[in-house]
Amino acid sequence: MSTEKDLDSLLSSSHIDFDQYETLYKHFHSHPELSLQEAQTASTAASHLQLLNASYEIHTSIGGHGLAGVLRNGTGKTVLLRADMDALPVKEDTELDYASKVTMRDNDDIVKPVMHACGHDMHVTALLAAAERLAKMTNSWSGTLIVLFQPNEERAGGAQAMVDGGLYSKIPIPDIVLGQHVMARKAGSIGCRVGNIMSEADSFKITMFGRGGHGSMPHRTVDPVVLAASVVMKLQTIVSREVDPDQFAVVTVGSLQAGQTENIIADRAEIKMNVRTQDREVRHRVLAAIRRIVKGECEASGATKEPLIEETTKFPLSVNDKSITKSVHESFGSFFGNRFDPDTACSTASEDYSVLGSSNGKPCSFWFFGGVDEKTWDETKNRGRLAEDIPVNHSPFFAPVIQPTLKTGVDALCVAALTFMRKS
Repeated sequence: MSTEKDLDSLLSSSHIDFDQYETLYKHFHSHPELSLQEAQTASTAASHLQLLNASYEIHTSIGGHGLAGVLRNGTGKTVLLRADMDALPVKEDTELDYASKVTMRDNDDIVKPVMHACGHDMHVTALLAAAERLAKMTNSWSGTLIVLFQPNEERAGGAQAMVDGGLYSKIPIPDIVLGQHVMARKAGSIGCRVGNIMSEADSFKITMFGRGGHGSMPHRTVDPVVLAASVVMKLQTIVSREVDPDQFAVVTVGSLQAGQTENIIADRAEIKMNVRTQDREVRHRVLAAIRRIVKGECEASGATKEPLIEETTKFPLSVNDKSITKSVHESFGSFFGNRFDPDTACSTASEDYSVLGSSNGKPCSFWFFGGVDEKTWDETKNRGRLAEDIPVNHSPFFAPVIQPTLKTGVDALCVAALTFMRKS
């Protein structure tokens, strides 16, 4: 029997009710929670695991709202499947009948709209469905399965917080860590690669100090708005003029805040920025350039004191282990056929899931699955407007089509786990 038929028959033999999981997905989508506040999401996931009539050992409140379920099924590999749970401070504009209308206070006590604009609701639902399916087919595999639901991915702290919160004193250390992310790709498709799969990321808050005063008397002030504008424009030259065109880097200023009204020149300005790289030498060069430019522009503007540069978040470079990823590729190629791309491009996005493996020197592998309606994708591609018309992650219009996206995510998790746990 071929690998494809073997895996297909194994998964077909463990039926799950996808209608139930589509309903659960809509619930998660309409009830998003910000990073560090995922209490109800974690509670719903834990309750669902408890109702599966399986023997999952459930561990809650790890490193915040982290949750892990452990299913022991004889000797063999210990495989960890991971999903992230947190949502984003984005106002949803999808017009779906299950669109989020939620608002929450963020960590700065500011009320923000909240949306699952990155697909973590799909990740949680897919992992719960995979947990049920794998629990129904324990006669076909041997080992220990861990299903882990991670908080605070968007702020880059959740995986480390779970490790620091005693994760591996509660559950077995996995031999292999696996994860996935829904992306703005054609639904039903899967993409993976050996080596770098997602970028390293560094984020900063930079405060620049001027001298405030009356809007009619700029000569008596040091205007931090003009200073900040100069800094933002100069930062744009780092990638275009200081990074080798053959290398990858992104420098994005996502926020600039200064002043409260039009006739008062403020005494300070604050920018928040994000850097993505895939090479340590390039990262060092870019970060050094940021500090040089900020300090230089402050001095040139007559700033009243040195700028304050604070690191806010940091994501590691995500690297797919060669050995286990090749094994995953073989299974995905057999099961998904031409829907699987074994050499997908390294993403400019970032993730912290790899900390769950690297904290113990264990290998990781990660893949992407598509969430854009197939007909919509094909028509948009034919018009040459994928970049313009297909909403990407973090967009207020990002809304994965439920099927075949959900089934693909469930199949991928199960196929990857069975790659290492299936009985001969």
